[in-house]
Amino acid sequence: MRREDLDELHYITPIVNVASILSRGILSHRFADKVPHESVAMQEVQDRRMNKVVPGTGKRLHDYANIYFCARNPMLYKRKDTHTELCVLRISTAVLDLDGVIVTDRNAAATIASFRPVATGLALLDRDLVFADDWRHLGDELEYLKHRSIKCAEVLVPNRIPPAYIIGAYVSCMQSRVKLARITPNLQITIDPHLFFLEVRQ
Repeated sequence: MRREDLDELHYITPIVNVASILSRGILSHRFADKVPHESVAMQEVQDRRMNKVVPGTGKRLHDYANIYFCARNPMLYKRKDTHTELCVLRISTAVLDLDGVIVTDRNAAATIASFRPVATGLALLDRDLVFADDWRHLGDELEYLKHRSIKCAEVLVPNRIPPAYIIGAYVSCMQSRVKLARITPNLQITIDPHLFFLEVRQ
């Protein structure tokens, strides 16, 4: 993947968190624990991430705010039944220029995940796999598991992503748009049912 392949990055969050995010920024897990919020995280995944150290940094995964290259991924798919409560915040690619940013080639909790600085990390990513609409590989369980993890490739930003890097939001439907617009009437909001898997049954 090349930098010019990226228009934006994504952060999945409950709509009720957006007011806090626009005030404080997107916080690392460690910082977010100190602030009232709703989480979309799965506890078993967080248990794995809690003690995982990012190579060469001395920091743990929970010391980073994590965002996705593509929010149309297994994490959002598992939450499609609660789509009216969720939004995907659009993050400027300028966040890649912040100090200490790390790129992972798949879900950072994966045992074989690779962690690299932006300059070398983007080259590890296969754009077609990361942005593929469908990660199923019928008859090939290993390829399916590999692709599912790659779809969740991450950008890790130390501590927090300032609100200035938030450039808009996606929601699944008009109901969600109304909820989000009440919280942040000035944020550009786009309805995108496809992103939230409303047009597909897998």
